[in-house]
Amino acid sequence: MQSLPISVCLIAGNEAHRIRRALDSVTGWTSEIIVAIDDNTTDGTGEIATSCGAKVFCTPWKGHAAHRNFASKKASQPWLLAIDADEVVSPELRDEILGFFASDKTGGWAGLSFPRCTFYCGRWIRHGDWYPDRKVRLWRRGRARWSDTQLHETLLVEGRVGRLRNDLLHYSMESLEHQTRKTLSSADHFVQECEKQSWKVGVVDLAFRPWWRFVRAYFLKLGFLDGWQGYAIAWMTAFYTFLRYARAREVQRQKSILNEPDRH
Repeated sequence: MQSLPISVCLIAGNEAHRIRRALDSVTGWTSEIIVAIDDNTTDGTGEIATSCGAKVFCTPWKGHAAHRNFASKKASQPWLLAIDADEVVSPELRDEILGFFASDKTGGWAGLSFPRCTFYCGRWIRHGDWYPDRKVRLWRRGRARWSDTQLHETLLVEGRVGRLRNDLLHYSMESLEHQTRKTLSSADHFVQECEKQSWKVGVVDLAFRPWWRFVRAYFLKLGFLDGWQGYAIAWMTAFYTFLRYARAREVQRQKSILNEPDRH
């Protein structure tokens, strides 16, 4: 199989338990693999990546977007493909990308998006808020950069973005406990984003947003078709929505009290 002119860019911390699966899915058909690891990584992730043929670079952690941009700058190929250590390029998506480059249609596009399918508690989730979860992850070098937001970093592309059909496989949520820990961490990031954007959280946000997220995910987006996992995801999404707005409102009220003039 001829290698495509693609540099794979992957960022990682302590991911020794799953990074090999991600790297195996892009080995053999891409020209270069770049792995940027956090300088606090201690579990041998870098050594595993090197054994898979990757070029490994170590840098202090400055946030997801900054780390992704760092990895992108190390790439040498005309196209870049970003994946995470908990993601796998499916054989179907690989073949679709191969077909795209073989069709000689790359000249008109600055980037490509494709759906991401998450494996959660023994089931592939194909409804609700988690699917199709379309991501722009393949782009022409020099035509995109990662945004600097701490909450759900986004690739900003200059030019037309095409759409592929097949899935990037996502093994993110290993358990309910893992999801809960991730939810708490994301709530703190949301608070920081509110402060950065000067967003004010009100009672309406707390009262209606969580319920709306549940109704939208479970009923309108057919989350009930994903069994008990779909039900759990809808409720956890609603809880996360409540938690992040409640946390942001708490911080805002604390700062408001501190800024009140002394009345005595």
